[in-house]
Amino acid sequence: MPERPQALFAMTAENLPLVFPPEVLARLREAVDIDPDLIAEDFTDPRVREVLARTEILVTGWGCPRLDAAVLDAAPELRAVLHSAGSVKGFATPEVWRRGIAVSSAADANALPVAEYTLAMILLAGKDLLGARERLRTERAHPGWGVVPGIGNHGRRVGVIGASRIGRRVIGLLAPFDLRVSLTDPYVTELRAAQLGVPLLPLDDLLHTSDIVTIHAPETPQTHHLIGRRELALMSDGATLINTARGGLVDQDALVAELRTGRLNAVLDVTDPEPLPADSPLYDLPNAFVTPHLAGSQGNELSRLGMTVAEEAARLLTGGEPAHPVDPGAWDREA
Repeated sequence: MPERPQALFAMTAENLPLVFPPEVLARLREAVDIDPDLIAEDFTDPRVREVLARTEILVTGWGCPRLDAAVLDAAPELRAVLHSAGSVKGFATPEVWRRGIAVSSAADANALPVAEYTLAMILLAGKDLLGARERLRTERAHPGWGVVPGIGNHGRRVGVIGASRIGRRVIGLLAPFDLRVSLTDPYVTELRAAQLGVPLLPLDDLLHTSDIVTIHAPETPQTHHLIGRRELALMSDGATLINTARGGLVDQDALVAELRTGRLNAVLDVTDPEPLPADSPLYDLPNAFVTPHLAGSQGNELSRLGMTVAEEAARLLTGGEPAHPVDPGAWDREA
């Protein structure tokens, strides 16, 4: 067995036992020499600096301090950053890649619960869950058995905005269902869309022809308010918009105006701002279903992220390459 490389945790201390419960931590420590009682929440801590000077692998997570040139200068042995969460945009700088440091992320593992949440909301939207709930709550009487026209998931049209990790996962999870799924993404070719098993449409066409639209695009200056007043107006009456990506992708004022007419429905796990102010109309609109950014890994799902890192560390110990590398050409536009 090769000698275990020195590693260091860099994250918010309260998150470490959630992401690395005992069995996952034990698996990680089989591959690296790491002290769970020493956590770099601040790289200026003298104890952290002493270990950082000989650290080969940095195990990062939510709350990791920024990895700028000064920090990297203090870590001359660093050869890999293994991130136990999704995006590395909040702390990784281009200097990391310029120095040839490998970067890995648990984004694929974190994509699964978001895609599962999205799948559930798509199927429930197809059954008009929001409308049925509100009618039952208002009338306080069961309508009795009978066919409800206009609802159901047979042949329901679902439009996916963005073939990100999560977008691709959603497409895969939708495959067994009797739905008509389409995709829009400026970076995807017709061939790639065909490999995913879906037709590729321009954004306007997808909005106009979908009963349910789900957003999985990255937040960049180009995608800010990607869905605005004009785009919302293209959606069919009774359509549902689902957003589990970032709140800034949707013009929230325009969305509220549409929701107030009763023409559209919305399922929002992300908002702008986040959290919403107490007086936001989204709390009270009957056709808005708002959840507090919980689609991503929660509770027992967090250990999946830690296990991804432990497995990456084991690969590095035996000379392998990371299985979940972060593309340095796309790190700043991650979904």
